[in-house]
Amino acid sequence: MNALGKPRSLVVWTVLALGATLLNACSPAESRSPSPIRIDGSSTVFPITDAVAKAYRQKQTNPATVNVSISGTSGGFKKFCQGETDIANASRPINSEEMAACRQTGIAYIELPIAFDALTIAVNPQNSWAKDITLEELKKLWEPNAQGKIVRWQQIRPTWPNQPIVLYGAGKDSGTFDYFTEVVNGKARASRSDYIASENDDTLVAGISKDPNALGYFGLSYYETNKDKLRSLSIDSGKGAVSPSRETVEKAEYQPLSRPLFIYVNAKTAQANPEVRVFVEFYLKQGKGLVANTGYIPLPDAGYHISYVHFQRVKVGTVFGGKAQPNLRIEELLRKTAEF
Repeated sequence: MNALGKPRSLVVWTVLALGATLLNACSPAESRSPSPIRIDGSSTVFPITDAVAKAYRQKQTNPATVNVSISGTSGGFKKFCQGETDIANASRPINSEEMAACRQTGIAYIELPIAFDALTIAVNPQNSWAKDITLEELKKLWEPNAQGKIVRWQQIRPTWPNQPIVLYGAGKDSGTFDYFTEVVNGKARASRSDYIASENDDTLVAGISKDPNALGYFGLSYYETNKDKLRSLSIDSGKGAVSPSRETVEKAEYQPLSRPLFIYVNAKTAQANPEVRVFVEFYLKQGKGLVANTGYIPLPDAGYHISYVHFQRVKVGTVFGGKAQPNLRIEELLRKTAEF
């Protein structure tokens, strides 16, 4: 018995148990448990980042949990500039309002181009009349004044049938919405609103695939993945009709609906959290093949090298000054990024 009236053997075992508990609590394996990586934003960029996250989990030892969500480019930047996420997926450059929001909260960001997209106009396969569409016809269909007025296919082109047209398009928190309205209607966010809108492109694909009178727009990857359910329209911007593809984007022929895609990384998090740093490095090293596998257009090797150098040097800010970049070509993107 000890001074407390307890058996001495019980005291010894209690001390040993407490010591083991403390030792386990302080062990390197427990203290170095990976912090989760939080990513949100563009549904267009989602397939790329999701593919990178899956490859990262397969190839890393003790990988961090990577949570990739969709709220649209604008929705993603709102969370990013509030410090709620580590990485923002974006289908357009950060704009001036978002830059100001990040400044206000002290969020410095590293802008990393990761791919090019061919924004695709899609119809139902049962549509036997529309093979191509001009920019002027797209504007006639989607401009604000078209609301409640341009509601039948024949109103777009007289040779098309007198059937109702059902529109599907990006929601207002989507970077695709911003880009499409800028290049088609001449002003970002200027659009008719009487259409079925969603920030989730899978929702748009599902709607168009079920309606012979439907027309909508979204990123190339969603079309490539659903070719058996959709048909794309060639775009005539004044030099003849051109179909969306890797080749036409690389040759700068699919204009003005080709555009760069980005991830934005919280610079402070990238320095403080080694898991974020490892993930982004993996993204830039492995991204080219994964971009191609998801149906988008990879950058040249030089593009990923420039992004890798900027990330390593914590090059914060944007090369675009908060402005939209219609008609941007791949070589122009690389030149801007290299000169930053």
